[in-house]
Amino acid sequence: MTRPIAGTPSLLRAINDRAALMVLLERGPLTRPELGALTGLSKPTASQLLARLQEAGLVVLDGIREGLPGRTAELYRINPRAAHVAALDVTPARIAAAVADVTGAVVAEHRLATPGRAGGDVVERVRAALTGACGPAGLDPTELSRVVVGIGGAVDPSTGRLGYAAHIPGWHIPDLIGTLRDGIGVPIDVENDVNLVAQAERSRGSARGHQDYVLLWADEGIGAALVIGGRLHRGATGGAGEVGYMPVVGAPTARDVGRRANHGFQALSGGPAVLALMRAHGLRGSTPSGAVRNAAALAGRGGPDGESAREALRELAGRLAMGLAAITAVVDPEVVVLSGGVLLAGGEVLRESVERELHALTIPRPRVLLSTLEGNPVLAGALDLALGAVREELFGPVNGRMNGPVNSPVNGPANGAVNTSPSPH
Repeated sequence: MTRPIAGTPSLLRAINDRAALMVLLERGPLTRPELGALTGLSKPTASQLLARLQEAGLVVLDGIREGLPGRTAELYRINPRAAHVAALDVTPARIAAAVADVTGAVVAEHRLATPGRAGGDVVERVRAALTGACGPAGLDPTELSRVVVGIGGAVDPSTGRLGYAAHIPGWHIPDLIGTLRDGIGVPIDVENDVNLVAQAERSRGSARGHQDYVLLWADEGIGAALVIGGRLHRGATGGAGEVGYMPVVGAPTARDVGRRANHGFQALSGGPAVLALMRAHGLRGSTPSGAVRNAAALAGRGGPDGESAREALRELAGRLAMGLAAITAVVDPEVVVLSGGVLLAGGEVLRESVERELHALTIPRPRVLLSTLEGNPVLAGALDLALGAVREELFGPVNGRMNGPVNSPVNGPANGAVNTSPSPH
């Protein structure tokens, strides 16, 4: 495909097409006059554009609008079947899958249990998860435009192997992404799960409007995502944010106990350490998040039980702040977003305590926010990433530049549309 040259009619049409499609995505369905008003395009240009987009299969009629002065007006919307994407969230016990159409509407979900699978064909596992999700939507996995896999590790770009993920067996094969793409037959990306949560927080959660932020995830494992200047920072081996291995005061180091032993931030604040801490204060729970939830519920009460719960949460906040202080001193973020089962279970009580402890340790004092995402944030972030890439392929790059996935809302007529036909007088 030949790329349009700046200033040519083909480039202007491409700019207008993208502007109109993004408006329809955010505001649709719309009539032709409404689309023209929102993009600033003349009636002839808007008409030509809609005819072009209908012929390309990107826009479809959505009925008519009656009851307004003048003629009845046809409504146009993005064709939801123009493309479909899928997201996978991989853990040792299961693969959760979701399929969405190009508008972002989730059309099917599936859960494939994978307990005790020490190996096996990872391509077959991914295909089974995709088949289970695509079936209810009337799709074959080969019809997907893109798949994004979220997993608790990171693919090293220099080797193609998955690292930082010894807890997920079977995925440590040469050229993981290439093997999956060839085996499934569609474009596939593999991304760290916490990075995907950070993506979702930026597009629809607590990090909206922020260019520099840190997301801290605490559940059974502990991890972070770093967004600097609006871009996710992955690091040379893809391992940026793998803070579970980070040395912190109060925890054994890899030099002390060995690289494969429990050490660093994970030993201080990971799930097993949290559960032990809660139980040391007499707080029960079968999981770390369950015990923290019980502590948060008791913290507002008086008496010995309330005081013990408050003390347990203060100690947990101090541990979390110890690791966050090191990250904050280096990155100096605008905000810190807390997510994951343990941090969400602690709610506002734990959030306030983490912020207080962090501000006592560091000169930068970023606001500490609690995640507002609902459902599975890994799947949400994976769908965002897949949709951004597919929309750029279908709708065209921003301002003619090929600079990676774009998933930005359109705000009013200031979206770069250019009239290519004269306005009638």
